[in-house]
Amino acid sequence: MVYELPKLPYAYDVLEPYIDARTMEFHYLKHHQVYTDKLNLVLHKYPDLHNQPLEDLLKNLKSLPMDEADRTAFKNNGGGYINHKMFFFLMDPKKEKDEELTKRINETFESIDKFKELFNTSALNLFGSGYAWLVEDENKDLKVYSLPNQDSPYTLGHNPLICLDVWEHAYYLNYQNRRADYIKNWWNVLKLI
Repeated sequence: MVYELPKLPYAYDVLEPYIDARTMEFHYLKHHQVYTDKLNLVLHKYPDLHNQPLEDLLKNLKSLPMDEADRTAFKNNGGGYINHKMFFFLMDPKKEKDEELTKRINETFESIDKFKELFNTSALNLFGSGYAWLVEDENKDLKVYSLPNQDSPYTLGHNPLICLDVWEHAYYLNYQNRRADYIKNWWNVLKLI
């Protein structure tokens, strides 16, 4: 195995009432584990790639020495692994405000509130499953957008800074079809802002 399920730095119930323990446990142990396992299955065929950072592999996805089926599996499961890892590790009830990021957000989007509104709209309007992102693009500018499925900003040459998982498995047990409520409440556990 090349990748292991990263250990969460908090208990499953620590994000309640915003994200319930049952959802956290299921999301982490089932969904994140499956992406981890399937990523390792693909990489097992390509030992020359084992020592390269996953971010670099995703950035160079089109040039990886893989057949098309493996490239698609790698994109889906490598993205699933790295997207989930970022999502889980950006959350904590203890805020660790990133002053530099906050300053950049205010400069780019005029205010934190305007940024949140843009981010929320991106998350809410994503048809189907995927993630909303705050990224730094190739020019070091901040951008907000959403990507479907487990697509990663790394494949676009962008550096992800904040992500919100809006696949139904991230919220459905507690919020059912109320994605907007989940998005609104998630800000309470995002530790950076």
